[in-house]
Amino acid sequence: MAKKSFLANSIQAALVAGFSSALLVGAPAFAQDQTDNQEVDREEVEKIQVTGSRIGRIGENSPTPITVIDGDALVETGAMNIGEVLSRLPALATTFTLANSGRFIGTAGISTLNLRNMGVDRTLVLVDGKRHVSSSPGSGAVDTNTIPSAWIERVEIITGGASAVYGADAVTGVINFVLKKNVEGLNVTATRGYAENHDYDNEKYTLSYGTDFNGGRGNIAFSVEYNGQDSLNSLDNPWTATSFANFRYEDLYGPRTAEQQDDPAFPDQILLPNAGYYAISNPGTTWNPFTGGIMGTFNPDGSYRDVYTGDVVSGLFCQDCDYINLRQYNEVQPKFSRTNYNVKGNYEVNDDMSVYFDAKYVNSKGQNIGQPFFRFYATGAAAAGYPYLMKRDNAFLPEGLAQEMDDLGIPFVGVNRMYNDVGRRIEENTRETTRFVVGSEGNLNQDWTYDVSLVWGKSEIERVNGANVIFQNMEWALDAVDDGTGNIVCRSAEAQADGCVPINIFGDGMPSPEAQDYVTTTSIGTSEIEQTVFNAAFTNSFLYELPAGFVGFAGGVEYREEKSVTVEDPFAKTGATFFNALGETDGKYDVSEVFGEVTVPLLSDVAFVDMLTFDTAVRFADYSTIGNATSWKVGFDWTMNDQFRTRVTYAEAIRAPNIDELFSGQSQSFAGVNDPCRTSNLADLSGEARTRREQNCAALGVPADFDSDYDAATLETLVGGNPDLNEESAETFTVGFVYTPTWLEGFSATVDYWEIDIDDTISGIGFQTVLNRCVDAASVDNQFCDLVDRDPATGEITLMRGFALNIARSLNSGVDFEFAYETPLFDGEFTTNLIGTYLLEAKDYPFADEPDNFTDYAGITGDQDLQMQLRFGYRVGAWSFGTNTRYLNGVELYTADSLERNPNPSNELRWGSYAVTDVNAGYKFDNGFGVSLGVDNFFNRRPPGIANTATGAGSAVYDNIGRFAYLRGTYTF
Repeated sequence: MAKKSFLANSIQAALVAGFSSALLVGAPAFAQDQTDNQEVDREEVEKIQVTGSRIGRIGENSPTPITVIDGDALVETGAMNIGEVLSRLPALATTFTLANSGRFIGTAGISTLNLRNMGVDRTLVLVDGKRHVSSSPGSGAVDTNTIPSAWIERVEIITGGASAVYGADAVTGVINFVLKKNVEGLNVTATRGYAENHDYDNEKYTLSYGTDFNGGRGNIAFSVEYNGQDSLNSLDNPWTATSFANFRYEDLYGPRTAEQQDDPAFPDQILLPNAGYYAISNPGTTWNPFTGGIMGTFNPDGSYRDVYTGDVVSGLFCQDCDYINLRQYNEVQPKFSRTNYNVKGNYEVNDDMSVYFDAKYVNSKGQNIGQPFFRFYATGAAAAGYPYLMKRDNAFLPEGLAQEMDDLGIPFVGVNRMYNDVGRRIEENTRETTRFVVGSEGNLNQDWTYDVSLVWGKSEIERVNGANVIFQNMEWALDAVDDGTGNIVCRSAEAQADGCVPINIFGDGMPSPEAQDYVTTTSIGTSEIEQTVFNAAFTNSFLYELPAGFVGFAGGVEYREEKSVTVEDPFAKTGATFFNALGETDGKYDVSEVFGEVTVPLLSDVAFVDMLTFDTAVRFADYSTIGNATSWKVGFDWTMNDQFRTRVTYAEAIRAPNIDELFSGQSQSFAGVNDPCRTSNLADLSGEARTRREQNCAALGVPADFDSDYDAATLETLVGGNPDLNEESAETFTVGFVYTPTWLEGFSATVDYWEIDIDDTISGIGFQTVLNRCVDAASVDNQFCDLVDRDPATGEITLMRGFALNIARSLNSGVDFEFAYETPLFDGEFTTNLIGTYLLEAKDYPFADEPDNFTDYAGITGDQDLQMQLRFGYRVGAWSFGTNTRYLNGVELYTADSLERNPNPSNELRWGSYAVTDVNAGYKFDNGFGVSLGVDNFFNRRPPGIANTATGAGSAVYDNIGRFAYLRGTYTF
């Protein structure tokens, strides 16, 4: 572990002393010699804390671009949690929502925020301006399920210069949840919602109570919240039930001419419905180990028959035939529940000192049900006697299969099978988060204020993986024989001594409960994340008076310690089960920081300048892992008159590598790739590019006629952390204007251009990139081929390696805009608001030192080039009405550079534009009761695309539930 520097030790000592004195003594009275006029003037000025700056400002104008979402807008919806609502905003991506959170091990049920789609670890999430413990091991990502929705006053989303003000992780910006400071009275809500297209429903309940005490000097409150939903399987949703498969054009219509080869009207692949694999099934599909050909399949009762492949066949796929619908193993919504307990309070000790505290306990549970154990053209090790090939003397062998084996003269047969009757793999994630905040804030004198706080949080996570097949037990159980007395036993004496129970896999539902128990186990992994943050901030909005106004200052110190430990199941981590052999993580780091911020009024009340202000901030950090790092920003805020204001900010920020990136152990994973050496993939290329690949594939030992479908399944990878990582560095630039015309009272327009350029990005090289670069280089003697292992006999890839490196670069830019209008109308109040983001570029450079090698994802799935959200609201008397429409521009499914290499990969190249509208209406009674009715996706708009389930990293932005009505009852006293 790195030794703490003099700066780190000095800051810690200062923090301890400062916090103790702030809690124990009142603020002293400094600067008694100020004039009476100064005192009167300053008492009349209201100082407002503006996010994006720690300096209290006169008025509400933010010096940096900011979007504010009212707390009521987050709860007046049928969405399961606030993270679902926020992820639909134009500036955020749907990286981890309920629909797609089960894509990775241990993430089911988590809801994190990803500003600009540049990574959850580059978005800093705060609660009341303070850091919050993560719920994702080894990461700083905050689960929004831990935030009490009943107390949210507003959410502020800031871009530009936030890292210098709030610290690392704010590379792309800050999302700050501002909670109500004082909670008074009782508030109870109950919400139940039901879908029209299927049986999905959800429920949400909140209870909040707060009261003042000691003559209003103190306030204390508590809240309890519960949210829950059951899972929704793809087959239970008519939008996602149909199986699709890709068919090669030649298999459908015959050879293409040279002119048609690259013509989009004659695509390489055609996506067809009611289609899928015929070579694998739940009852089992047999294949000849000597020819690779499909032989037959089983009825659920175990009787043997031919496979019906129909009239449309391409490779291992067929249409309107004996295909397996793999969507039966896809949950479009997971089972999820969340219980959130919160207590908070504050007390005014005297006019110059207040103390406050917050405490919470959150229990959330998310479930992911995936595919069961499967074998697809698997034989098992030769040394073990090819355990996944069924031998002729297998005691469960159906008569029809036995006869076919005799006719063919083969001693064993392969079985491609989804072992659904052994149990779908199920993952249960339980997250328990505990957090405490104590602090003191107040006045040191008339001008100086302070806020000193201590934050401690811990997240404890248990991941339970059920129906995890034990390889050895399964292999023993499959080799079932008659012991000569009519009893079916496992062949191996060692297996019999181990208590082996033979398993019958010929048919669907054939394994006995005893066999299921013998071949499976439950694996449990645990994680613990701990965070401690000590912060002392001091502010003076009237530091020094200049002709144009007062210089403002904010500064302070912060000490933060992060720990994360993950312990995997001792048996599963050996690789003895079907579950990934995961590495363990045990890491921590601390950082000591000094920060300062100054705002300087340069001009005021001159021609074309009502006020011109210069803003700057700097933060010096000393990390125990990477050493010293500095973030800073400069900006100008120019108010021309009471109608027009413009602002510009330039900043340099850093993000230190997190614990997972530094210290995670090597773990087994799997990736979906296309082997570039397959002849069918080589056929999509031409000219020099094809010749080079063919030569390199041959040099790797790949046979010239190699076209195995083995890569239809995901391939094994080995991934892990890198303790030698350095920090990421970023340059951000924003410029924009605010227009509030006097000729249209109640209207405002905000437009901001933003650019974020991250260098030395911590990233693994994409495995498809590794494979392509290996065979596209001048020779196979390169660093990429060193990361890939192939079977020398078959040429198939057996392992790919990947580790985090400071090698990449990300460059995103765009324009945010917001137009708002409110006006009295028919004895009520009408409001409307349009917010949007136009994405200009989203360039990903796999290698920062190759400026001409990039992929621009702007306009690609997950990076729509235009997203907007339009709200209308009307309140009159006790009635309220509202609508919210989300619009997403159409997207391309392939990047421009991939289409340049191959212009016609599929008959589906893009998805069209998408708009979905939510409506609600409510009424508040005089006795404190209220009721509201809402319908999300009022027009029942399904996701775009031919086969889109809206469960991917980018596609989850589309709604896969459909029209959803909810009723919400409230009581306030």
